[in-house]
Amino acid sequence: MDALIGLAGLAGIIYSIIAMISAKRRHMPIKKPVIILFLGLVLFISGLSMTPPKDNNGIGTGDSTISPSPSAISTSAPEDTPTITPSPDIATITPTPTPTPTSKTLKELKVSFIDVGQADSILIQAPTGESMLIDAGNNDDSNLVVSYLKKQGIEKLDVVIGTHPHEDHIGGLDAVINAFDIGQIYMPKVSHTTITYEDVLTAIKNKGLKAKAPSPGTTFYLGDAKCNVLAPNSSSYEDLNNYSIVIKLEYGNTSFLFAGDAEDVSEKEMLNKKYNLDADVLKVGHHGSSSSTTAEFLSSVSPKYAVIMVGKDNNYGHPHKEVMDRLKSKKIPVYRTDESGTIVCTTDGKTITFNVSAGSYTSGEKTEQSTPTPKSSSGASGDRIVYYMKNGKSYHYSKNCSTLSRSKNILEGKLSDVIKMGKDDPCNVCVR
Repeated sequence: MDALIGLAGLAGIIYSIIAMISAKRRHMPIKKPVIILFLGLVLFISGLSMTPPKDNNGIGTGDSTISPSPSAISTSAPEDTPTITPSPDIATITPTPTPTPTSKTLKELKVSFIDVGQADSILIQAPTGESMLIDAGNNDDSNLVVSYLKKQGIEKLDVVIGTHPHEDHIGGLDAVINAFDIGQIYMPKVSHTTITYEDVLTAIKNKGLKAKAPSPGTTFYLGDAKCNVLAPNSSSYEDLNNYSIVIKLEYGNTSFLFAGDAEDVSEKEMLNKKYNLDADVLKVGHHGSSSSTTAEFLSSVSPKYAVIMVGKDNNYGHPHKEVMDRLKSKKIPVYRTDESGTIVCTTDGKTITFNVSAGSYTSGEKTEQSTPTPKSSSGASGDRIVYYMKNGKSYHYSKNCSTLSRSKNILEGKLSDVIKMGKDDPCNVCVR
């Protein structure tokens, strides 16, 4: 449009000049050509002023739609996450990542490894007020755990994690849920038939909450602490221990790896996934059982400190000699609840301190003559027949145990012989 106005003005100028010359020759008035000349100049100048300036590339600066170059657009597809067997009680969730906090001076984060005997319960308190509980001990530990949390000034737990359905990890979880305000509950997507498990689901339902199963490889935050979900990485396992939710917590330049009862199967999956397992503090898996903390896994974590949550004079020989020997050979200081009680660890994001001195590398195993059989209501002797799976770590008193329902090849043998084979973990359903 601006070009047309300029051209019209230019035409008017040319026409008026020719008309003025012609009128002068004929001795006619030139008033009309002068008016046309004036209008032509106005139109021509207007057209020039409306023409957009050009940049160095000769492209106008008027409105235009610009499409980003292909290199500026990410076309990579999201990584696949393992499919977990559907359950009506626990939903799968991919936590929304939170931006990494900017560098700043951090206050102390506190981790309490609560002494609940042959069980697990860990409280993490961020200096910004958020708190997370990983497991809650046995049923008999309910009052102890609730009391400890209240003494720490806890009114709300922002995150609660039941690593897996065994009673020594979720026994007191229903009491905790009933006693405190709860933010988010994470549990693995696996069902269990025990009353303990049902009690936890009932407590969750009564609070109007819903347990969710976090996807491995995802992240959530507890204040300034970054929590990475590392396991479980499969939808089905023979042993419930391998369903354990494994969390790596990073705070400043320090880190903690909470392994639950994850055994060698789960450890191998984490290694194969090439997760960054390196951590300053390792909560040793499965109370120091030889079923966990393989040499390869321990080397990958490369901890500066190890914490073992284990009951004094327990019936399972935990912690096992193989694990203690590995820790000792790498000169990793070991902190044990059976020797020191509740262990409190604090970090300012740079250094880590403990409230107790490091413990011994002594295993919990007894001599063959004095080794008691794992406790059971039936008072079984070492010669009773038990059932087991070839690749499992547990033994069972009943061949019809629900945890064996998916097994095609169930083996049997004397209890004393089966324990010698390394299958020394009593089933939580039919033995305990």
